Order: sequence, then C-alpha cells, then structure tokens
Amino acid sequence: MRVYPSAPRSEVVGFTDGTWRIKVAAPPVKGKANRELISYLSRQLGVSKNALTITGGHTSRNKVIAVAGLNTEDVAQRLRPK
Repeated sequence: MRVYPSAPRSEVVGFTDGTWRIKVAAPPVKGKANRELISYLSRQLGVSKNALTITGGHTSRNKVIAVAGLNTEDVAQRLRPK
C-alpha cells in the first residue's frame, strides 16, 4: 500500500502495479497519518480498527497492512473506488 499524507481528504486513489494507493487527511507527524489510515480503512472495509495492523513500513509511505477476517479478494472488492 502506498500512502500519501496531508491530503485534503482520505480516499482510495486506485490500484496500480499491485499496490493500493491511498490519500490520508493527516500529516506524517507522530503517527497521525498511520492512525488516520487505520481509521479510514476500518470504515471502508467494515471492520474494527483492532482488525487492522501495520506490519511493515511504519515510517515509510509504503506500508504492509494485515486485515483480520478478510481475504485479499474481499479487501480488493471493498476498496475499489466507487
């Protein structure tokens, strides 16, 4: 997942080269962008925040997110821009 912080609003930009691209409406300061990413994904995927874990890339724009209870196909279907 590629994250773009400090956007006007949080949104899924698309899926390119096997990577989800997501804008988040929080600056990359003291974990604010990570918290907003988890909150946004929680709403979009319909899971609790506790079901989402950043397993890689805590301080990078490129992140690896684990989603408990959903497989990759379910995640892809729920994240597709509408």
